[in-house]
Amino acid sequence: MLRLIKLKEKQKEISKNSNGKPPVKKQSAGELRLHKGGLVLARSAEKCRLCRPGFLIMTEDPVSYFRFDISELNLPVTTTIAFPNGKDDLMNFEVTLRPDEGYYLGGSFIFTFQVSPMYPHEAPKVKCKTKVYHPNIDLEGNVCLNILREDWKPVLNVNTIIYGLLLLFMQPNHEDPLNHEAAAVLRDNPKTFGSNVRRAMSGGYVGETSFQRCM
Repeated sequence: MLRLIKLKEKQKEISKNSNGKPPVKKQSAGELRLHKGGLVLARSAEKCRLCRPGFLIMTEDPVSYFRFDISELNLPVTTTIAFPNGKDDLMNFEVTLRPDEGYYLGGSFIFTFQVSPMYPHEAPKVKCKTKVYHPNIDLEGNVCLNILREDWKPVLNVNTIIYGLLLLFMQPNHEDPLNHEAAAVLRDNPKTFGSNVRRAMSGGYVGETSFQRCM
């Protein structure tokens, strides 16, 4: 259950816990997001769900924390979101991308999202459910996107990830590959790469690898 605390009560608690010292005013990106969602935060190590004192988390239920970001989604018309386990399981969902330009025009690609209780301090786990011929997505569905790895910051959200995935389809990058063979073809012969993409999306073979139709 999400714990809501009135501002005046929390100001008194902060003052008491600080032993007369002025409270720290600087807040993390995650804390600001909670404030925007109408929550009042407490500087209380006992209530903190993170690993060190001074970090503020006022949700006993991580789903409540994440619900605000879901409500803030601003999806492009080429994107849809679904909750296979029902709306009671917001932390696991699927996003379908249908690029409207570039090599993957006309294709339909499903990505699974698994959101950690540590969100937004930890990026969601994202995999491509659709087998795709792509330099930045391997045949097991692992995705090479910097904001899912070292460039993730708490200020980012699911909306940012979705637009990042769309950019991968509009501008595949041969310089940071997971599928090295596809990356080499894109680098050396973009026309052949385009033909391979169309063949894969049509349900054909690229080399010895078969693909299911996704267009």
